[in-house]
Amino acid sequence: MTKPDGYHVHVYFTSQSKPAAKTVVSGLADNFNLKPGSFHDKPVGPHPVGSCLLVMPVDLLGPVINWLTVNRQGLTILIHAETGDVMKDHTEHTIWMGSMPELDMDFLTKFVAERAS
Repeated sequence: MTKPDGYHVHVYFTSQSKPAAKTVVSGLADNFNLKPGSFHDKPVGPHPVGSCLLVMPVDLLGPVINWLTVNRQGLTILIHAETGDVMKDHTEHTIWMGSMPELDMDFLTKFVAERAS
């Protein structure tokens, strides 16, 4: 059985919803001592819209999901495991809150191929 080393929380936003995203990210940082990454206003990596990443330890998965359930302000949130299998971590080992946009699978395929060579 595969066990994750941790999780990535991606808070998705548009230019209109960026203030809400900042509030959600601040809430995650303040309540769970998670360090936010940069706010990317345009798609980065496989993510189809602007996003902000927070890295989360395994033991916070339940509490963070509970908090996001009532505090995500209508934003789409992707939570995915970190198992070392980048493709599966973004396709099978995922929890979506809100809409489920398509990820850029071409990017993921190229990324995996580059890591293998």
